[in-house]
Amino acid sequence: MRLINLGVNHHTAPIDIRESVAVAPEVLQDSLIDLRQYLQGSNPDCRPEVAILSTCNRMEIYCAANDVGYEDHHLESRAFDWLAAQNNVRSNELRPYIYSAKESDAVKHAFRVGSGLDSMVLGETQILGQMKKAIESANQVGTLGAYLKPLFDKTFSVAKEVRGNTQIGAHSVSIAGASIKLAERIFGDLSECKVLFIGAGEMIGLCANHFASKKPKKIAIANRTVDKGSDLINAFTVQNLQTEVFSLSELAQHLHQYDVVVSCTASSLPIIGLGMIQTALKSRQYRPIVLIDLAVPRDFEPEIKTLKDAYLYSIDDLGEIVNAGKSRRLESMGEAEKIIEKSVTEFYQILEKKAVVPIIKSIQDVGDRFQKIELEKASRRIANGEDPMSVMASMATALANKFMHAPIHALQNSSSENIEDFKKVISTIYSTK
Repeated sequence: MRLINLGVNHHTAPIDIRESVAVAPEVLQDSLIDLRQYLQGSNPDCRPEVAILSTCNRMEIYCAANDVGYEDHHLESRAFDWLAAQNNVRSNELRPYIYSAKESDAVKHAFRVGSGLDSMVLGETQILGQMKKAIESANQVGTLGAYLKPLFDKTFSVAKEVRGNTQIGAHSVSIAGASIKLAERIFGDLSECKVLFIGAGEMIGLCANHFASKKPKKIAIANRTVDKGSDLINAFTVQNLQTEVFSLSELAQHLHQYDVVVSCTASSLPIIGLGMIQTALKSRQYRPIVLIDLAVPRDFEPEIKTLKDAYLYSIDDLGEIVNAGKSRRLESMGEAEKIIEKSVTEFYQILEKKAVVPIIKSIQDVGDRFQKIELEKASRRIANGEDPMSVMASMATALANKFMHAPIHALQNSSSENIEDFKKVISTIYSTK
């Protein structure tokens, strides 16, 4: 099998490149099917396995295929072409930001990603949940198989071992925590601030919980589905915080009321433009407003940064704060990398064991067939009145001869190039020591 990993992340590509190739959750399964069909091409015998991991910080493709059907680099080239074609990105513009890994390096990369070693927040746990959702989607549409499924099963167990046996996640500053620090740079104490969250997904839930701990004057949710926003806001209502929920279609008329706006939706285009913020600032009499965009693709038009009283931060802008406590977590990197190196070896041992299963089954089938033939012969002879002990002796001899025939025939007919290998294997199997 050939295995490749290919993509872009926050280490290699700025946010405008990452958002150009991002895959929205609602089209992920269609994209998986399309990617597999594209890799398969006109060869119906090739059934490549594929998985896609698309988050705010990375867009990665994992592919596995039988090496008989793909020449060297062909699988990687096809995967890159598909990635560039999704949003009509020019190949020469995308290529400088692409990284790729093959075989054991790709396995190691998957383990590092799942364990949080490749994240903006070193040791963070959210990536593991995102990876599990991505693999669940691939499993549902049938694009996983005998290679990728055990790869990600092992990835999840490695992540558990790393988190359980190292301090890689200690002293970490989450994206949600970094968002608070940015808001505090402008407003100081947040207890007099009104905070608006746009969206109702996992990231918004995490951020809302962090901001709620600061006891802001008000927390609001704007979401396309008001019911989902209400479910999220209920937790803060019982904390005696002032809350509000409204539809995203009403955003323009409410926006000016809020000092901090945190957005993370799955929209493929910006939902908040320069004009909307200009209007909000005018209604606020140009009091500052902090805008934190955690979405990829971005929810805010980048031009908003040109406004004097609008402080717009993207997911990449949070890196400075996130990395502040990184040095302390780096001390655990060595331990985590040792676990990962050991686990790469274990993964290939698992694959090797799986590879011999069909051979074992074939041997067992041959044994069952021999047993059935000789048992039927013995039953007939005993039914005809022959001595049972004599029949059993004959059956034992016949079975032994049948099993010895194949290795003896292989030794007698092997070429001079193969004879030594056959002698070693057969001597090991039939050793009396």
